[in-house]
This record gives sequence, structure tokens and C-alpha cells, in this order.
Amino acid sequence: MHIKLINKILYFDKYKIKCAVGKRGITAKKREGDEKTPKGLLTLKKVYYRKDRVKNMVCSLKKISINKRMGWCDDSLSKKYNKIITFPFTHKAERLYLKRNIYDILISTNYNDKPTIKYKGSAIFLHIATKRYQATKGCIAISKNHMRKLLKYVNNKTVIKVF
Repeated sequence: MHIKLINKILYFDKYKIKCAVGKRGITAKKREGDEKTPKGLLTLKKVYYRKDRVKNMVCSLKKISINKRMGWCDDSLSKKYNKIITFPFTHKAERLYLKRNIYDILISTNYNDKPTIKYKGSAIFLHIATKRYQATKGCIAISKNHMRKLLKYVNNKTVIKVF
């Protein structure tokens, strides 16, 4: 299945879903820390979720429960750049286990992963939006209800085309 992202709307099947994108818009020249969502094709990979907050999730993607020590490396100088890590960790990394609900469900993408290029950007996820759809640091964010609906349709061949 293909999902299109045009003007902060995700289009798939018969659905149109409001979403948030990077605070500084969309770019074909993504750089680490630029707060922009990368333009192009993003293949969905794995679902990470808070099992204490999310029950009965239906999805064919591989599901991984988030624990308190999990993070994602966003330090371009680390060999673990743009990869899942475990805290304690010596380089800069983003925690996945949060008090806020934005990472209750997140889907990793293939952005900058094979090969991983330093400074090209990391941790580009599809995750839960804030109630006011606050802009992200580069991810795509949708409501929790829409995420649960979307999960029923996606698989490891699903691509988001970001325009």
C-alpha cells in the first residue's frame, strides 16, 4: 500500500488524515537537527509501542515493546547513528519511553538506514501527534485513533510518499 503525504494530509485507501510534519517544513536535503521532514519515499519498518498504554494492537509489522532504557541514537559521530540503542549510552540519543504519549506507538522508517550517512538525519518516525498537532522535529505525526486505524492496513511493503 502507498500512502501519500501532501500539505499535512495523509491519503491512504479511502482515508484523509490530518498530520503534523517538521517545524521547518519538508525538504529534499534533510540534515540532522534541521527540524524538517524528508521528501521522498519512506518505507515503514517496525512498530514500537508502550504495552502499558496500548492494548489489542492489530498490525502485520514486527512489534517491539518500548522499555525505559530504549532510545534512538541521533549523534552523527556515533557508530550507532540512526539506530535503536539502550541507555546508559555514551553518545547523544533520544529516549523512546516518555511521559508524553507521542511515542505510545511509533513506526520506524528506512530513512537514512542503508547506508547510514552522517549528518543526513535520524529518527524519522510516524508517531502520535500532540492534541494540537504541534510541529515535529522532522517526523510525521497523527492522532492515536488514526494510528490504530492505519496499523490495520500497513505491512513491510508500505511506503509513505512525502511530497
